[in-house]
Amino acid sequence: MPRPIIYILLALVALSLIPIGIIYKASATRGRTDSRIQVVYDMDQQYSYKAQQENPFFADGMAMRSQIEGTVAKGFLNENPVLFTGTTDGDTTWVVDLPMAVTADLMDRGQERFNIFCAPCHGISGNGNGPVDIRAAALGEGTWATPTDMASQTVIDQPAGQIYNTIKNGIRNMPAYGAQISAEDCWAVVAYVRAIQASRNSNYDDLPAEARQQLK
Repeated sequence: MPRPIIYILLALVALSLIPIGIIYKASATRGRTDSRIQVVYDMDQQYSYKAQQENPFFADGMAMRSQIEGTVAKGFLNENPVLFTGTTDGDTTWVVDLPMAVTADLMDRGQERFNIFCAPCHGISGNGNGPVDIRAAALGEGTWATPTDMASQTVIDQPAGQIYNTIKNGIRNMPAYGAQISAEDCWAVVAYVRAIQASRNSNYDDLPAEARQQLK
């Protein structure tokens, strides 16, 4: 074979090794100083809008999009008006009793949620003198509304659905807790509030015989 052809073939072989060498170098230095080779760069570095940034794609020019009207999170379709609104008609008629069986587990859950979300203002015993109330009274700024006593006759006379609605949607200066407490947990708190009322408005004769015997 003529020497010139041999030289040409050797040069071609040498040139063919260059891409392999580049790929090896990129792989060896990945994660150090050089980034890897990006064949289709926009697949690795996609552009995205930041919060509050303008976006000409939408008619209002805003990048952040609101939820579509009527959007319901998975598992939160409010098909049961009693469970989710505390009313029999989804509007104004409060349900009198809890729409679920009152069990020991439900009471324990209600106590736990009450102590986390309600006790800071209403107090552990529900009498309205929680640490937030005590602090507000000490500041004496005149803007604080004293929390309601859960065992007061006003709350006792309220249907269970009304108490549920207060927990979920708030009332006067009390904020809504529907975003933090699920519907089922709101009802558990209602059950615990009823237990507070019963315990603070009962006397010795209301106790079962076994409990009276233990107190002797």
